[in-house]
Amino acid sequence: MRRSAFSMDGNTPLHRHLTEREWEILRLIIQGISLTEIGTRLCLSVKTISTYRTRLLTKLNLASNAELVRYCLEQGISD
Repeated sequence: MRRSAFSMDGNTPLHRHLTEREWEILRLIIQGISLTEIGTRLCLSVKTISTYRTRLLTKLNLASNAELVRYCLEQGISD
């Protein structure tokens, strides 16, 4: 089970700590776009996009794209 959606201070949602590029990748993932397609769109390798995805999951204490989408729904984050 994942931890709270708030940072250690208890007031700041975890997603508030994402970089602009991480936000960009997050929005594309929750739209259902594949990592390969994201890489093509952003002129980055799929390995780089995979690294960003891993960082997103780590920062948000999640384990999968499904949990990422669920988190976004719960937090009112949309594409």
